[in-house]
Amino acid sequence: MKSAEIIAVGSELLTPQRVDTNSLYVTEQLNLLGVEVVRKQVIGDDRDRLTEAIRVAVDRSHIVVLIGGLGPTEDDVTRDAVAAALGRTLRLSLEQESVLIARFRQINRPMAKNNLRQAYLVEGAEALPNPHGTAPGQYMSTNRGALAMLPGPPREMKPMMKEQLLPRLRHVVPPSVIRVRNFRVTGIGESDLDTLIAPVYTKYTNPATTVLSAPGDLFVQLRATGSTEKEADALLREVGNPIAELLGEKVYSENADEPLEAVIGRLLRKQIATVSAAESCTGGLIAGRLTEQAGSSDFFLAGYVTYSDDQKTKVLNVPADVIAKHSAVSEAVATAMAEGARKLSGSTYAVSTTGYAGPTGGTDYDPVGTVYIGLAAPAKTEVVRARYGGDRYRTRALATQAALDLLRRRLFKA
Repeated sequence: MKSAEIIAVGSELLTPQRVDTNSLYVTEQLNLLGVEVVRKQVIGDDRDRLTEAIRVAVDRSHIVVLIGGLGPTEDDVTRDAVAAALGRTLRLSLEQESVLIARFRQINRPMAKNNLRQAYLVEGAEALPNPHGTAPGQYMSTNRGALAMLPGPPREMKPMMKEQLLPRLRHVVPPSVIRVRNFRVTGIGESDLDTLIAPVYTKYTNPATTVLSAPGDLFVQLRATGSTEKEADALLREVGNPIAELLGEKVYSENADEPLEAVIGRLLRKQIATVSAAESCTGGLIAGRLTEQAGSSDFFLAGYVTYSDDQKTKVLNVPADVIAKHSAVSEAVATAMAEGARKLSGSTYAVSTTGYAGPTGGTDYDPVGTVYIGLAAPAKTEVVRARYGGDRYRTRALATQAALDLLRRRLFKA
């Protein structure tokens, strides 16, 4: 399998104001070609650093793609750095000079003298036409494969990548495809997840397996390479099916772009059901996630953030004597909150949260990090008691995820 490296060039990309998004597009296009991107770098406008980075990249990877640094100014050093790294010279292309002159005439602007820098090609390089700008790209063979230079502006880079570079790379890259299978998982910790599925995926280098983690939300990706889609898909089934069986209902989606709240919205719509939320410690995070989706008014009716004991009683009709007897953080209050929200809104389901997010509060039985999560449904109300370590942010995030997952599992069984 061919490997690739991407080097984004420009000191502005090392500031908080600019982000390198071009590499994402280039990676996507290379993956479609069956090329694995193994390294990405951002290098400022420093000729020596860039030269060294290019020299190392061409020695270890089959394809090197540089993005940016092809403008007319002195700090556009990509051409010079490539020439120095490969031990080649820069030569004025009379053909590119003519293209530049014609381009400036077309846009009715005088061509500054320094624009002529863009007509210089690295020895042995082929110019890649740029009808959307003044800087041509360049393409050349290396000892291991190929090197390409693309302009930085996306409106110039993307067409050049697709129309000029990819057709040339197809002659360098053997026919292959990359296929991906994703599992979005919740209700299990990262270490427990890996212990469960590692005996399956560690037997294989193809597919390659990656596990990513966010609070309460895990992402498992399998990337298989084959000479055909059929071959790659067979590898994904060989590894992915046993993993899916081990994880069971902990997998809430195989769509990488479908978060838990989107799955819930889909299930509620399918069942023509609705939901409301009664939140204390999560402070509206559940309602916020459910309403992030367009059209959530189809299934989400109301959210109640009742942070004080008084508001739990006044808004949700939680009996004051229940709070006095059991405390606001208790199974009894989580039950009353969920049932109160369901009755008040008329929703099919209602979720509730009450807990000690910290850093203060808590009791010996319910220390900081304890959250009671309620779910009121037509048949019954259930409450889950959870304890989360870590800070306030993590406790609230995990409780929100757990509340949504409790609802998801109930909907899945409905």
